[in-house]
Amino acid sequence: MKMTGGPATRNLKIILLVAALIIAAGTLYYTRGLVEKLQKREKQIAELYAKGMEYIANPEDNSTNLTFIFENMIKPIDFPLILTGSDDSFDLKLKNSFRNFAIDSTLSLKEQTAYVKKEIAEMDAINPPITIAYNDTIVLGRIHYGNSELIKQLRNYPYYQIAFAAAFILIGYVIFSYIKKNEQSSIWVGMSKETAHQLGTPLSSLMGWSEILKLSHKDPDRVLDISEEINNDLARLNKITQRFSKIGSQPELKDANVYEEIEKTIKYFERRLPQIGKNVVLKLEGDENLCTKLNPELFSWVLENLIKNALDAIEGKKGSISFYVTNHHKNIEIEVKDTGKGIDMRRKKDIFRPGYSTKRRGWGLGLSLTKRIIETYHKGKIFVKSSSPEGTTFKIILHK
Repeated sequence: MKMTGGPATRNLKIILLVAALIIAAGTLYYTRGLVEKLQKREKQIAELYAKGMEYIANPEDNSTNLTFIFENMIKPIDFPLILTGSDDSFDLKLKNSFRNFAIDSTLSLKEQTAYVKKEIAEMDAINPPITIAYNDTIVLGRIHYGNSELIKQLRNYPYYQIAFAAAFILIGYVIFSYIKKNEQSSIWVGMSKETAHQLGTPLSSLMGWSEILKLSHKDPDRVLDISEEINNDLARLNKITQRFSKIGSQPELKDANVYEEIEKTIKYFERRLPQIGKNVVLKLEGDENLCTKLNPELFSWVLENLIKNALDAIEGKKGSISFYVTNHHKNIEIEVKDTGKGIDMRRKKDIFRPGYSTKRRGWGLGLSLTKRIIETYHKGKIFVKSSSPEGTTFKIILHK
C-alpha cells in the first residue's frame, strides 16, 4: 500500500524547533560568558587577598606601597570611578582621579566640568558615594563610581530573556495558527472528497445495474437479481448518510460478531470488484465466534477504507486482500494484509494524519477517520504492523 506525501506542517514544526534550539543555545552562550566573567572577578579578589597578606607580612617603603596599591587595587578596576574632594570638587588635570572615564578633549573647560558634574550626579543616583576618612573624623575625599559592563549585562539579561521568550511565543503562535488553519482546510477538503468517494461506489454500481437492467428486461429472473443489488446499493447510500450523521456524536455500540461484520463488507465488494477492472481476491480467515461491542455502520466504514486503500496500492490487475481474525487473551485482533506496493515505514504514523496522502486524487481523510473510529469510538488500536514492496499489513485491536 503506497501512501507517502508532502509534510508541509512538519517543516513548520521543524522550523519552530530549530528556533527554540537557537534561542536556548544563545541563552546558554550568554549565561556562560557572564559566569566566566564572575569567576574571573572572584579569582582577582582571591589573588588580591593573597597579595594583601603577603604585603602585611613583608612591609616595605612608600614607593613599594604605591606600586602595590596601583597594581593590585586600582588597575583591576573595570568600572567608571571619579575621586573628588570632600566637597565633591575635582581637578581635570589630575588624570589619576578618573578611572575608566573618558572626557571629550574637544570640549571647553567649562563644558568638561559640567559634563563631569552631570556624570557624578548620575553615578551617585546608582551607587551612593564612598567617603574616605582619617580616623573616622577627617574627610579626605569621596569616591563616585558607576556600574561595570558585567553588571549592566546582568541587569539587562532578564529583559533579553523576556524579549526572546516573547518572540518565540509569537513565532510559535503564528506557526501553530497556520498549521491549525491548514489542517482545518485539509479536513474540510478531505471531508468533501471523502463524501464523494463514499458516494462514488454505490452510485457507479447503480449506473452499472441500470445498464444491465436495460439489456436484461426480457429475463425476469435476471431483473429480480439486479433489483436486489439495486436495493443493496440504495441501502448503502442510506448507510453512508448515517455514517456522516454520526461524526461528532457518540455512536451507539452493540454486541456484534466481528467475523460476520467483516464478511458482509467483503461480500458487498466482491460483487463490485469486476467494475473497477481488477481481479482482486478478498479472503477472510480466523475465529468465527468472536463478539464485541461495535457500531456496525462505522466499523464497516473502517473496513471499506482499508479495502479501498489496498485496492489503490495494488498496481497490477491481480492481487489479494486478506483478513485474519484471532483471539488474543482479552483482545480481538484483526490483521488486514494486501499485496500492494507498500509504504515507507518512516511515514507509518503520518498516514493517519488528516490531509496526508500521496495518491494523485487522494483525499487524505479515510485513514484519519479510520483511526478515530477505532481508537476514539471503539477504544481500540490501529497501526501499520509491517510493510514491504510485497505488501502492507494493518492491525486492529479491539477489546472483548
